[in-house]
Amino acid sequence: MPNTLSAERRMRKSERRHQRNRAVKSRLKTIEKKFNALLKEGKIEDAKKYLSTVYSAFDKAVKYGVIKKGTADRKKSRIAERLSQAATPAAKK
Repeated sequence: MPNTLSAERRMRKSERRHQRNRAVKSRLKTIEKKFNALLKEGKIEDAKKYLSTVYSAFDKAVKYGVIKKGTADRKKSRIAERLSQAATPAAKK
C-alpha cells in the first residue's frame, strides 16, 4: 500500500495507464489478425483498403506511448511486405 498521498495518486495513474495500454495493444493484435485473415482468404483488394487502418492504429499507439516507434515501423514494414507478396504470387520463390 502507498505510504504517501503522491504515491497513492501515482498508483491510480499507473493503473489507468495500464488499462489503456492493454486496450490499445489488444486492438493492435486484433487489427493485425484481421489483416492477415484477409490475406489468407485472398481478399487482396480488401486488404489494401484495410492497410490504412492498420497503419493508423500503429501510429496512434506510438503517439500515446504504448509502443515504440521502431516497433511500429517494423510491424508496418512486415505487413506491407506480406501484402506485396500476396499481390504478386509470381514473385514468390
